[in-house]
Amino acid sequence: MTKWEEKRINELGQVSRGRSRHRPRDDKSLYGGQYPFIQTGDVKAAEFYLNSYSQTYNEKGLAQSKLWNKGTLCITIAANIAETAILKMDACFPDSIVGFIPFEKESDVRFVKYSFDMLKKEMQLASLGATQDNFSVEKMLKFKFIVPDLPTQERIADILSAYNDLIENNTHRIELLEKAAQDLYKEWFVRFRFPNHENTKFVNGLPEGWEVKRLGEYCHVTDGTHDTPKPTDVGVPLVTGRCINSGFVDFNSAYLISEVDHEKIKKRSGLATGDILFSNIGTVGNTCLVDYSREYSVKNVIIFKPQDDIQSNYLYCLLTNSTSQEIFSAQTNGASQQFVGLTFMRRFKIMVPPKEILKSFSQIVNNLLDFKKQLNTKNQNLKKQRDLLLPRLMSGKLEV
Repeated sequence: MTKWEEKRINELGQVSRGRSRHRPRDDKSLYGGQYPFIQTGDVKAAEFYLNSYSQTYNEKGLAQSKLWNKGTLCITIAANIAETAILKMDACFPDSIVGFIPFEKESDVRFVKYSFDMLKKEMQLASLGATQDNFSVEKMLKFKFIVPDLPTQERIADILSAYNDLIENNTHRIELLEKAAQDLYKEWFVRFRFPNHENTKFVNGLPEGWEVKRLGEYCHVTDGTHDTPKPTDVGVPLVTGRCINSGFVDFNSAYLISEVDHEKIKKRSGLATGDILFSNIGTVGNTCLVDYSREYSVKNVIIFKPQDDIQSNYLYCLLTNSTSQEIFSAQTNGASQQFVGLTFMRRFKIMVPPKEILKSFSQIVNNLLDFKKQLNTKNQNLKKQRDLLLPRLMSGKLEV
C-alpha cells in the first residue's frame, strides 16, 4: 500500500512571491507589450490552467518584474485568497501572487494544485484579518499537505486532469460558439450585410425601416435588490454581478439567503427565462441569459426583460458586443467603484431592425446559444463527478 506523508509546500517545490513595483493606477508606462501580466482576478477566473489575461507588460514592465515559466502554479495571497491556476504560458505577476515550481523528484504540479483545492477554505479562514484579508507565505508554510510518492501523485493527477481536460475543451467550444454569435451580429448589424441588404435603401445612415430606440422603450429594464440580506446555511442563492462568468451564472460563487428574503426580492426583481442579467457594480458588463430552472435572487445587476426570444437573443448579442462593452467601460472611468446606473441603461440608444430580420437572426443565434448551454451543463456535471472523486483520491482512500 502506498505510504502518504505530511509535507509543507516548500518541501515539494520552490515557493516565492511575484514581483512588480507598485505604480499609480493611471500610470500606463509599464503596460501594453508582449508579456502577459497575470492578476489575482485572472487566477480566480481560470478553471485549472491559466491561458487568458487582462493585462500585458512591455519591456519596461518586464525590467521591474520577473518572467515565470509555463507550468508554474500561481497562488493568490491577496484580494482573491488561495485561488490557484497553472500557467499555460510564460508570464509576469505581482507580489499578490505566489509562484510554485515543483522539485523534479518530489511533486507533480497538478497534484499540488488539487491539494490547494482541498485546503482552500481553511486557507481563506486563516487569511481573515481586522482590516483586510491577507494570506502570507509564512501562513502558507504552516499548512501540511498529505502526499504520496511521485508516481502515485502522477496517477491521481492523470485521473482528475482527464475531467479538467474535457472541461477545458468544452469551454473552448463555448467560446467559439459565442464568437460565432458575435461575428453574425457584427456582419448583420455593424457592417449591415443582413439578408437582402443589397436591395435595401439607406436613409440617414440607417437601412429603411430600422429605428433608434432607448433601451427602456425596447424592453422593461429594472435591477436587483439594493438590500444586503443576511447569509443563511440553507436557502436560496443570491446572485451578484461577480457570479456571472462566461455568459452563465456561477452558483458556487453565490451565498444563500432565507426563503422570506427571497420572496421579498422576487416581488420587486422576479426573474423569468429569457431575461438578461448585466453586472453594473464592481465588475461592469458581465452578461448572461437567464435560464430560470431554479429559484434565485439577484443583487448588483440590471435586469432586461424582453418580450420574447427574438428580442432577447438580439439584445444579448448587442450588450456583449465589443463596441457596447467599450461604451459601458468608458462610462465607469474616474469612479472610485465601477458603476453603470439604471437611468443610463434605460436611456441608452440602440438600433432596432424590423421584426422579420430580428426573427431570422434569432433563429440562427438560438441554435448557437442552445448548444452553448448544453456544453455548460456537461461541464457542470463533469465538475460534480470530479469533485466527488477529489477527496477520496487526495486522501488515499481510493487506491490507484
